[in-house]
Amino acid sequence: MSERAETEHETDVSAAQEATRGLVRKVLIGTLLGALVFAGLSLYADLSSLRENLSAFRWEALAIALGLASGNYVLRYLRWQYYLKRIGVDVPHGESALVFLSGFVMSVTPGKLGEVFKSLLLYESRGVSIAKTAPVVFAERLTDLIALVLLTAAGSLSFAQGVPVAAGGAALVGFVLLASAWRPLGERLLDLTEKLPLVHRLTPRLRVAYESLHAMTRPAPLLFATALATVSWGLECVALHVLLDALPGGGLGWEASVFSYSASTIAGAVAMMPGGLGVTEAGMTGLIEALSGGAIDAAAATAATMLTRLATLWWAVVVGAFALVLFRLRYRPR
Repeated sequence: MSERAETEHETDVSAAQEATRGLVRKVLIGTLLGALVFAGLSLYADLSSLRENLSAFRWEALAIALGLASGNYVLRYLRWQYYLKRIGVDVPHGESALVFLSGFVMSVTPGKLGEVFKSLLLYESRGVSIAKTAPVVFAERLTDLIALVLLTAAGSLSFAQGVPVAAGGAALVGFVLLASAWRPLGERLLDLTEKLPLVHRLTPRLRVAYESLHAMTRPAPLLFATALATVSWGLECVALHVLLDALPGGGLGWEASVFSYSASTIAGAVAMMPGGLGVTEAGMTGLIEALSGGAIDAAAATAATMLTRLATLWWAVVVGAFALVLFRLRYRPR
């Protein structure tokens, strides 16, 4: 093994051990934080009013929302598999699906290391360098952000409030995309990392990662992945609309539903909270109330937000936990 390969191997092992250490504790911390957020929402909405809304809720709508969220996961898995093939990593569908879904269990961990967890699992089962596959995760997040910006822009056509959010997100996406796809800018940023005291040792691995990322941000893969992401996140916007319709307070228009979900999801991502906890819930509740023009009160808006998060974020965590157990039983770590 060459000195460079040996160094990469040691770094991958260290990263794998660090990310998996105390996994249960990290998930429990995230779950506790989520419970505190739900408790805060309950106090905001008035517990008795919230209970009345939930007692009148048509619970079959939750099953529909879970189905829509699951459709989101299927489409995002197709993108994941497509990206792996783009960088020359061939993983059977069964194993790849378990790796992909296992990443969801880390969605609510502090620091949200979770998505890179998929690269660690691939390293465990296949020995694929983390530096090679980690850019797939970044490309996923990039196309997710592009999709959410597009959905926010579409939903904001009738609402002036959405224009600043869409414009800011578009500017951020544009810069990251330019750095990823235009090699001179990307190389310039990598050169700058060599001058940073704490980052310069990672520059060789960042260059390896950049090569994979550059291959995934070419026009064809970018358009394909963004199209999948837009449809997949659109399904979760539909889930919010369905859940609102099933509450006694009345529904919300399609544009407002799309905007409420996508804009609050962007806000949660920008806040860098695990799973967007707190920020996403507060934003979604506030937007539902504001965009309904007073037709939906705090209790109904809070109930819709809580049900939506159960059907999207927390359902993903449950699915991820089961997938991780199956992965550990089926694929022995190297």
